[in-house]
Amino acid sequence: MNLKTTPSPNMYRSNIKIGMQVAVVLKKDQKTGKRTIGKVHQILTSAAYHTRGIKVQLDSYQIGRVQEIKEEKKN
Repeated sequence: MNLKTTPSPNMYRSNIKIGMQVAVVLKKDQKTGKRTIGKVHQILTSAAYHTRGIKVQLDSYQIGRVQEIKEEKKN
């Protein structure tokens, strides 16, 4: 059986902006899925789409893949 899921907004680079609050999974937490919340400092994934989430660096300099966008960046 082929189960296709709808792509999540966190899989598209265009939805991630510098300064927005996100929940990421750090490399060390991949097995447990523990999420770390922070603000995007830098977007590291150059591709427009990534199946495991866009890789970012947080203001705390931790690097992880975005699992959830917590809030839209306010202008």
